[in-house]
Amino acid sequence: MLNGKRFNGTRLRSARTYRGMTITELADNLGVASKSISQYESNQSFPQFDTLMNIIRTLRFPREYFYEQDNIEISIGNTYFRNSSKMSKKEESMQKEKTKLIGKLFIFLSEYIKFPDLNLPEFDEELSIEYKALKLREYWGLGEDPITDIIYVLEKNGIIISSMHTNSENVDAFSQQQNINGKKHYIIVLGNDKSSATRRQFSVAHELGHIILHDGFLELENMTREELRKIENEAHCFATAFLLPKNAFSKDIQLHPTNPEYYKELKKKWRTSISAMTVRGNQLGIISYNSYQSLMNKMSRLGWKIDEPLDDTLIMSTPTVLRRAIDIILDNGILDELGITKALSLFGLSLDGEEIEILLGLNKGKLMPKHLDSKVIELPLIKRD
Repeated sequence: MLNGKRFNGTRLRSARTYRGMTITELADNLGVASKSISQYESNQSFPQFDTLMNIIRTLRFPREYFYEQDNIEISIGNTYFRNSSKMSKKEESMQKEKTKLIGKLFIFLSEYIKFPDLNLPEFDEELSIEYKALKLREYWGLGEDPITDIIYVLEKNGIIISSMHTNSENVDAFSQQQNINGKKHYIIVLGNDKSSATRRQFSVAHELGHIILHDGFLELENMTREELRKIENEAHCFATAFLLPKNAFSKDIQLHPTNPEYYKELKKKWRTSISAMTVRGNQLGIISYNSYQSLMNKMSRLGWKIDEPLDDTLIMSTPTVLRRAIDIILDNGILDELGITKALSLFGLSLDGEEIEILLGLNKGKLMPKHLDSKVIELPLIKRD
């Protein structure tokens, strides 16, 4: 018991999954039987003090976290992973758990900050992907101009975006629908482990494709590999159509459709990879199949299949809304660094400041308590007679 509260086994399962550990791995770390961990997580029994301290040390969550009850009604939909075929189930579960906490942090911050409302149109399912991409541009007032910062566009329209080191080479981005207290939210998480400006731009557009095209509560577990591949291809097609609108992009690409050097200039303008632009040109019928294959061979000889030109010079955009929310709270004296973690604990989610920094993509040390500079006074030595 802690202040009259019982140990919450669900929180143990959450923390274990968050750290990417199986029941067996946690049991081995704690020096207990796997059966004991299962019983703790199902609230059939409760850890003794020494075991609890080892759990806290191993999983690196505050003691209070394991005694809290969730005070918000939340249902989690699918988490769509780009390149998910390369991820283990353990990796997927770990990222899903992190995204859940981002949603809870967002609701906590909503107590202090008015965020943009979710602003998405409703589309009939039978409409083509191309049409939906164009109409979404119209709905958001984008016209057919290049999108220089897709993250800004999505955040402005109420989609929650964070970025963090996922500690996985297999994660570009993923998205998740959460229904919290009866209200729909979409969260996109971007991996910082490997990326470029255009790769990130396309990853965000790809996750937007899932949001627009696919039910957030589809039963993905019951789908075949071919059905899952179809869903990914649809999101891919949406991303291409959204970033490279048919009419405007066609006018540009048809000037020099098979000249690799020309695509460098187009990349600066459209903020989209050369690879994606050539695929789009082929889809639109501007580049024939043979010309497309020849262009691919040229790009391969130039080494562009591995590292494209401008990948190291174009500035990569980053999420700002969640970071700005923290800045506003701190700069206006609403809460200080320690006050944020204390208020979050009263909200029912005890987390260390360092963990919040990771989840919200904050600079390291952002939530470390700031103390007045202390002056060290040298102790004078008293000479003895």
